[in-house]
Amino acid sequence: MRETFEPAFEGQSRPLLSFGLSFTESLVKHADDTFHASRIYVIFSRSLAGNTTYLDDLKKVLGDKVAGVRVGLKPHSLWSEILEVVADARKCDADLIVTLGAGSLTDSAKIVSFALANDVSTHAELDTLLPTSSQKRDDIKPSKVPVVCIPTSLSGGEYSAFAGATNDETGQKHSFSGTLKCPALVILDPQLATTTPDRVWLSTGIKAVDHCVETLCSLKSNDVADRDARSGLAKLIPGLIKTKQDPKDLDARLETQLGARDAMSAVTRGVPLGASHGIGHQLGPAGVSHGETSCILNPAVCKYNYKKGANVERQDAIIQLLWEDPKAREIFGQGKLNKDTADLGDLMDTIVRALGLPRTLKEFGIGEDKLDRIAELSLKDRWVQTNPAPLDKEGVIEILRMVLE
Repeated sequence: MRETFEPAFEGQSRPLLSFGLSFTESLVKHADDTFHASRIYVIFSRSLAGNTTYLDDLKKVLGDKVAGVRVGLKPHSLWSEILEVVADARKCDADLIVTLGAGSLTDSAKIVSFALANDVSTHAELDTLLPTSSQKRDDIKPSKVPVVCIPTSLSGGEYSAFAGATNDETGQKHSFSGTLKCPALVILDPQLATTTPDRVWLSTGIKAVDHCVETLCSLKSNDVADRDARSGLAKLIPGLIKTKQDPKDLDARLETQLGARDAMSAVTRGVPLGASHGIGHQLGPAGVSHGETSCILNPAVCKYNYKKGANVERQDAIIQLLWEDPKAREIFGQGKLNKDTADLGDLMDTIVRALGLPRTLKEFGIGEDKLDRIAELSLKDRWVQTNPAPLDKEGVIEILRMVLE
């Protein structure tokens, strides 16, 4: 297959997107031709480093251009680990940061570049880069060192100019944005993606579906974002089902990867998302993985908003779209759903269950005693604040109770 190399999104110069070559071929080409890099800092998945030869392959093809390597970061991008990488990358004067792995590595790399540009070394200094910080500095500089992402999951953070990370001194997850830049290049390799554990691949795929659904459910969306979200759903739902049925289906892998791109195209156009993402940000520090927060929350949030009459017409339009998809319709038939009575929450629940993914907080050891704290933290999240149905603490707890067990 020949390389496709183009902007990921219509009308936007960054990020660039490459697919059709192996990730090593593409990275070597663009490290030289696009970035003219000579001091590359690599952030590499721990599981891939331990279970494949890909790290050695990468070191071999890049040679003495590899200035530093970090193997493994914990989920939800801990500030302490980000600051460790910042110190390491600063020491080797990195001129390109490359990630190979899932979403936590991507978000961390974006924040590392942002922190390097602003001479950050401590938790307190990192806090000053937050848009919501009471200590926000006045002279925040934009990210400078370009980031290249080679994703192995479908969360889509490699396409965005914001990043989530957890302050491990407080336990709260925050969103960095503003002059933080999106990655410069995303490299897709469906063969590499076959190494991703099924549960990670499929659950982050539901995160991408959630991007589409919450865009289409938003009362502040627009025609272009809706178009991209519909395109994403049309690729993601059948692609996920096909990769569940045959994990070696590379065409389905690439279809799903491009669906995740479409999903993020909608998000990057400034459409605010809702409570599935907002509450999900706080389930992460409580022990739920990034993709699985959407598996648990999306159906419940859809039902809550529908019950409140917040976005009925928009949800009904998504229902119609999903029933038109043959692969989705097959799943709905197996779940014995009735087209005339099933709501969007029912459809999403059936898709998640068909993929063998978790649906309750109980599966993660989260009980009633933790809901109050999760709700308090969730109310500070920007996407809880833009949920179609206004939410207070009692509303967040109501949603959480819907998915307790």
